[in-house]
Amino acid sequence: MNILPSTLSMGAVSLRVANVEATLDFYTRGVGLEVLESLPGGYVLGHGPQASIVLEHQPSLKHASSGEAGLFHTALLFATRADLALAVSNVANNFPRAFTGSANHLVSEAFYFNDPEQNGVELYFDLPRSEWVYESGQLQMATLPLDPNRFLAENLSMEASSASSVGHVHLSVGDIAQANNFYVGVLGFETTVNWANTALFVSAGGYHHHMAMNIWRSRGAGVRQQVLGLGDLTLKLGNEEALIALKDRAKFHSWSFQDDGAGLKLNDPWGNRVIVQA
Repeated sequence: MNILPSTLSMGAVSLRVANVEATLDFYTRGVGLEVLESLPGGYVLGHGPQASIVLEHQPSLKHASSGEAGLFHTALLFATRADLALAVSNVANNFPRAFTGSANHLVSEAFYFNDPEQNGVELYFDLPRSEWVYESGQLQMATLPLDPNRFLAENLSMEASSASSVGHVHLSVGDIAQANNFYVGVLGFETTVNWANTALFVSAGGYHHHMAMNIWRSRGAGVRQQVLGLGDLTLKLGNEEALIALKDRAKFHSWSFQDDGAGLKLNDPWGNRVIVQA
């Protein structure tokens, strides 16, 4: 089958940053990630054995210009509303200028921030799948108001855990049709929602989305330059056969890739690198 398996999960997202200590402070003291490993000039952050964010110190690079392709946000998923509320409270209290919005998406409840390097960050909780609504086979998603103060008042508990994992990654791209060709045609995701050809949401196993791409501020963008921001993102298939099938799809579509024995590395049409591991 030319689709990704339901065992798929999101791996770490690497970020090239100019001020690594300030960014580290945001993701640890704010979001609640732990330092799993110190690297030469960087850090691996996450919980337990699961890496979520890799910070790469690249002070010689410049910030991307407005309108370029790249990261829209990294979305960190929390197991309970209480866990989400604790993280939101910590970020809001320690980094009060970071908050950019909140929303009820019908499938999830989400809070949005910018880290010190202006990388978008979403902190969210999934509503039970039994509450998701389908009309004519189409999953219904929306952006409805969500009062952050009321959410915190109803859910904040100091006994909660700040543990999270990467739930999805949202990119800024130049063209939705090209995004569909790569993320659906080559990688093998299934389309969840195509929002008026301005945003594409894709998933494996019926999830609301593991990845999304929009042109809201990057319509017509070309291949990325070597700049600060997104380095690469990782997909974990949980299935060796699915990796072999992906390699066959890439060959069929004449899409170049690297196979280093640990997985495949592919660039999307804008130079965003996707690492796919079995």
